[in-house]
Amino acid sequence: MLEIFKTNIEDTSDARMIIDHLHRSFPGNSIHIDLHDCDKILRVQGEHFPVDQIIAHVKASGFDCTVLEN
Repeated sequence: MLEIFKTNIEDTSDARMIIDHLHRSFPGNSIHIDLHDCDKILRVQGEHFPVDQIIAHVKASGFDCTVLEN
């Protein structure tokens, strides 16, 4: 399963904090934030992760996060 999210994460340290938090909450998944992309893409890939909880975790950290539609 692969899900791609649009965020407003701008800073490398914020990206690392979000990635660390998501890895602790959803271990075993591949998580990456592309700060060079205009949509500040968050990619989550793995066997199982609840999309709504990924969004909730990012928003709880003070950032926008929505599923990027094709």
